[in-house]
Amino acid sequence: MNAKLAICLLIAIIGLPVNAQLRVSGQPVGNSVNLGKCSILVDSLDHHLIATAAGMFADDFHRVTGKTIPVAGSLSKNPLVIIGTPQSRYIKDLAARKMIDISEISNSPERYIITTLQSPFKGCDEAVVVAGSDYRGAAYGILSISERMGVSPWYWWADVPVKSLDNVYVSGKETSKSPSIRYRGIFLNDEDWGLTPWAGKTFEPEEGNIGPRTYAKICELILRLKGNMLAPAMHACSTPFYCNPENKVAADSFGIMITTSHCEPLLFNNASKSEWDSAVDGEWNYKTNRNTIYGKLDRRVKEAAQFDNIYTLAMRGLHDEGMRGDMTTAEKVEMLEQAITDQREILSRYIDGDIDSIPQIFVPYKEAQELYESGLKVPDNVTLVWPDDNYGYIKMLSNPADRLRKGRAGVYYHVSYLGAPHDYLWLNTTAPMLMYEELKKAYDTGADRYWLLNVGDIKPMELAVQTFFDMAWDFDRFNYENINRRQSAFLGSIFGDEYTPDFQEILDQYYRLAWSRKPEFMGWEREWDSPEYTGLKDPEYSFDNYNEAVTRLKEYGDIADRCRELYDKLPADYKASFFELLGYPVMASSQMNRKFLMSKLNHKMTEAKEYGKANWAALQSQQAYDSINALSHKYNTQLDGKWNGMMALPIGWVALYQKMPEVKFHDGYSPETVDLSIDKSKEIPVGYAVIPVDSYKSSNCGPGHTIRILEGIGYDWKSLQLGEPLQPLSSIDDDSCLRVDYQLPVIDSDSITVTLYTLPRFPLYKGAESKFAMVVDGNEPVIFDDILKEWSLDWKNQVLQNGKANKASFKIASPRKPATLSILAQDPGLIIQRIIIDYGGLKESYIGPRPQD
Repeated sequence: MNAKLAICLLIAIIGLPVNAQLRVSGQPVGNSVNLGKCSILVDSLDHHLIATAAGMFADDFHRVTGKTIPVAGSLSKNPLVIIGTPQSRYIKDLAARKMIDISEISNSPERYIITTLQSPFKGCDEAVVVAGSDYRGAAYGILSISERMGVSPWYWWADVPVKSLDNVYVSGKETSKSPSIRYRGIFLNDEDWGLTPWAGKTFEPEEGNIGPRTYAKICELILRLKGNMLAPAMHACSTPFYCNPENKVAADSFGIMITTSHCEPLLFNNASKSEWDSAVDGEWNYKTNRNTIYGKLDRRVKEAAQFDNIYTLAMRGLHDEGMRGDMTTAEKVEMLEQAITDQREILSRYIDGDIDSIPQIFVPYKEAQELYESGLKVPDNVTLVWPDDNYGYIKMLSNPADRLRKGRAGVYYHVSYLGAPHDYLWLNTTAPMLMYEELKKAYDTGADRYWLLNVGDIKPMELAVQTFFDMAWDFDRFNYENINRRQSAFLGSIFGDEYTPDFQEILDQYYRLAWSRKPEFMGWEREWDSPEYTGLKDPEYSFDNYNEAVTRLKEYGDIADRCRELYDKLPADYKASFFELLGYPVMASSQMNRKFLMSKLNHKMTEAKEYGKANWAALQSQQAYDSINALSHKYNTQLDGKWNGMMALPIGWVALYQKMPEVKFHDGYSPETVDLSIDKSKEIPVGYAVIPVDSYKSSNCGPGHTIRILEGIGYDWKSLQLGEPLQPLSSIDDDSCLRVDYQLPVIDSDSITVTLYTLPRFPLYKGAESKFAMVVDGNEPVIFDDILKEWSLDWKNQVLQNGKANKASFKIASPRKPATLSILAQDPGLIIQRIIIDYGGLKESYIGPRPQD
């Protein structure tokens, strides 16, 4: 070997990563790089996000260590943290000398390599190199080091404390995967009662509304969560995003793209009079007022085209109204196709490159779905963004033909909603398993281009936002077995792993209790509906049967008490974050249930003429009402009022739950405590049986099918999934049908009624079905095909209680001998949450008796 070759080999060996896995710690390991001795090196000619991310990392290092790490624009003799894209002269040089290999991330968006090098440049002994396939990839890479050294993405938005270290050391290498979802972001919506008053009065009073400082904080959060897009607030109460030119500059400084909702074509917000004033601009009707609308859209794209955006195509009505104009369906389809053609013409005018290279979406939301189903032609490169029904159940997904589209598909998903049958804007109660199950169905049908989450005011939706972005970044990390434990692990990483089992038990109870009725729905009213549904009503949970109401009160009280105990144990600097992330939602939910259940008890005791007990229940209800206000006051005033104005019970438009229900006080009667202990005798099955969903004695699971128990969903927090939606269809008339069989207990009756509680579900796409059947012994199968129709009474009832009671009656051929109940699924994806057999003894309650322990 000649000397020259030996030197080259030595350089190559020195340049290799020193460890196979990236490690960030407070102690040196092997040839780790001491960040405390480093300067941060960026190329001033690289994308501006690189300098932003470098500054964020320097700030994070100071938060962790109290030490300053300088950001430089030229080489120095110090150890270096080098951040850049393939356009950076430093990254180019390292790649050319084969010190790093960026070929594995080339041509892949938003990926990064982190590696440690020895002697990367003359006079520089060591370096940490963060090379991104593009500017966002590089930013994600350096901020992933921030997170590992103790700076949570939620350090500001949820006040997660930063863990202190004397120093930080980095060793090894990491290469990120391609993000599972190309575009990942949140929609700020229904911001009237939290984000807008908080920003305008507390955080950004100089704007008096949501402005560039607020948007900068939001975009920083999105970037740290490895997201890349934002749909700005768009209600009439908020300053429209483009009315303040600094808003877009703030978003762009963090590399965040702007997208818009289903009703905002080409970034234009028609919900605000400062954008569209019907008194001046005329009717928002593309058929009769095309020139005015076209001109507005043209000016918006001209103004915004210099930035990265994702453009919504087509045309709905003002704000969230249906399309304007007295037209037939065929005329509406023709008009929409013309609008799409016009909008793409505008995009071509102001944005360089092929029209198909510009990110564009079409959202078949509400009436737009009907028009798409009626033959609306959407250009092949445009992404179809499928919405849920606003309550977590996706209404339609790509059919086999749609899955071949170049633009592929995406999802618009809600964890907060303003509208019929009832608002839920206050707390995050969307179960992680439901979110996963629905998004997996979407992902499996090709919805991997665009995921947008409606988060309301961001707070207190933090856990849902974190889960959503985690899945969007690397969906394959999650499965049916681990998704329900993701949030407890996340909380454990903040407050201590020793508390993770406590967090899991609290979250399981919290989500399960809200599953059958969200806290916002406990007033049992539905505004914007038939008169008989309006006005606060008593909850349907029974005080008489199955301990239904008293068990709910006890279980909510137990997890609220556990949150108080954990709060008291935590160090002072962790209390505020715990209260925001878990304590407030759990304790406030408990009090909301107490408020309405105790008002029902007051009415019950009044009717029974037990006036002392009625007065006690009335006081309990009033105390719960006051407790909710006290909890909200604590939220808004802690941390010297940082979040003042953020936490309120949103009045919304379709809700009265925030009010104190009417209770009756009886003069001359001292309050008398009502015994609310659980009477186990009320749960002894007499004339009925509850069959645990996981107790099937046999099953038929043919090729390509799965039968799975899902933990973390359903009334009993354990449900049975018969196949996944994309698995092959089977036939109810065929012996090989996807099936489970349950042996029923000995029944002293010649007939039974089976109530099968299933999860709401829409057919996978137009023309598909949701067919299943029940059969007992030799009876004829009873077939169900629950084709949900949004806005129907059946749909409203199902989403309010997260379930459908499917009933069928059967003759028993041989009484007092065990019979067999078979459940057959023609269309895979059926989820069963409870099975009740009634043979003459089932009593009235909301969701029936629970299985026996």
